[in-house]
Amino acid sequence: MVGERTEIAVVGAGPTGLVLALWLARRGVAVRIIDAAEQAGTTSRALVVHARTLELYRQLGIATEIVAHSLTFTTVNLWVRGRHAGRIVFDDIGRGMTPYPYIVILPQDEHERLLAAALARIGVEVQRGAELIDFAPVGDAVSLRMRHARGADSTLRAAYVVGCDGAHSRVRELIRVGFPGGTYQRMFYVADVTMRGPTANHELHVALDDADFLAVFPLAGDGAARVIGTMRADAVGDREPVWDDVRSHAVERMQLDIERVNWFSTYRVHHRVARHFRSGRVFLAGDAAHIHSPVGGQGMNTGIGDAVNLAWKLASVVAGEASPSLLDSYEPERIAFARRLVASTDRAFSFVTRNGAIARRVRTGLVPRLLPRLGQRRWFRRVMFRALSQTDLNYHRSRLSTGRTGRVRAGDRLPWVRSGNGDGPDSDNFAPLRSMDWQLHVYGVASPALQHTAAARDLALHVFPFDAPAAAAGLARNAVYLVRPDGYIALADRSGRAWPIIRYFSRRPARLPLPAGAPGIPEEHALP
Repeated sequence: MVGERTEIAVVGAGPTGLVLALWLARRGVAVRIIDAAEQAGTTSRALVVHARTLELYRQLGIATEIVAHSLTFTTVNLWVRGRHAGRIVFDDIGRGMTPYPYIVILPQDEHERLLAAALARIGVEVQRGAELIDFAPVGDAVSLRMRHARGADSTLRAAYVVGCDGAHSRVRELIRVGFPGGTYQRMFYVADVTMRGPTANHELHVALDDADFLAVFPLAGDGAARVIGTMRADAVGDREPVWDDVRSHAVERMQLDIERVNWFSTYRVHHRVARHFRSGRVFLAGDAAHIHSPVGGQGMNTGIGDAVNLAWKLASVVAGEASPSLLDSYEPERIAFARRLVASTDRAFSFVTRNGAIARRVRTGLVPRLLPRLGQRRWFRRVMFRALSQTDLNYHRSRLSTGRTGRVRAGDRLPWVRSGNGDGPDSDNFAPLRSMDWQLHVYGVASPALQHTAAARDLALHVFPFDAPAAAAGLARNAVYLVRPDGYIALADRSGRAWPIIRYFSRRPARLPLPAGAPGIPEEHALP
């Protein structure tokens, strides 16, 4: 394995790295994924898979399998001083907004197993026991040196390298990118347990009475659950904490009846964002680029969003379909969201764990009374779903985004619309996104000029009826929407004419070559 070559080297086989490799391989890009660990993880922290991630998984053809192995999360129970104080039923909280109007629970180790299996089915195996030692630029590539758990060191030359190797990223260390932020004073603990009693009902339970966070997440299986909480870092002195250090406190706050603790671990949580997500041909994604409080279950989903954003751009550049300058859009699109997310989760976690009489009164008095009532309001449910599901994430300020049609702006995720009266898996406007390529959407009638341009540029054109669901989603009749490979709108133009599409590709690094033998386009419309 000395001196091997690949187009993309992915360092780290967590969800971010696996999704990145899976997307690249599906696009026909040669990819190698390495991980220092000799075996896949058998314990995990991340649990929640949100709707936007499932939408991206649908493009990869794995959403149905992921959902089948998951537990749908429907209800939050609030506890105060050992007493059940409120219940919020979410159920299909995002109905009409996405084909996945819910939140699912899937432990990270099981999640990684499913992703690795999907990758193996298309011929890419994770190379385990391969630790990245260093790398260096070599012409138009990067040469990586790896140390193997069994065997001699080896080298790998790649056009691009992506560090998905977690909070203690070796890739980030090698490119000397700062990781500013801080560390929360409280230590987190996590325990997978088997239990009985009122909390063993496949619903989420959260205690509000104390400055120490405590939640019980449901897992698939009879009585299976994950207990996540915080404790003071100095509570046990210099020794490693064990379950008995927190057991009585946790049991009393929710009347937990725990039969068995399958595993227990503690960890410190940071809130940090790398100063840059790129250095030349080397990129950072996932926890290597940003880490934050687990409040809201956003971390893993954000890393997967990083992976898809970068993967389609790398695939386009490697295939010669786009200028390398397309890669310049990755950092500004993703770092802005990462910074907002770290700030918002920090505020939420600080509120949940704040000491003081006022904070306690809000947590134990106001929140249990107010949240269940708000949870019954449709507007509140929709706002909460958008915030948690990441379906509201946008790239309005990206240089790849231009135009708007009423409520829909370029940079928005394509609004989901069910087509006609069908109920099948292909009866919506997200079905064409499985091509993982640029495409045009029109809701109404596509002009002959637009049809001609789409054919000339080998650009898929999908025409949907302009009906009540399309209007309700904010889409405009006969307008043209240029959709990126990741399902975000690059161009929104109300005129429905062909010229804005031609102009878009002539002025941006993402380009579509004219296939040999394709119908001609007037010279003044030709792309440079």
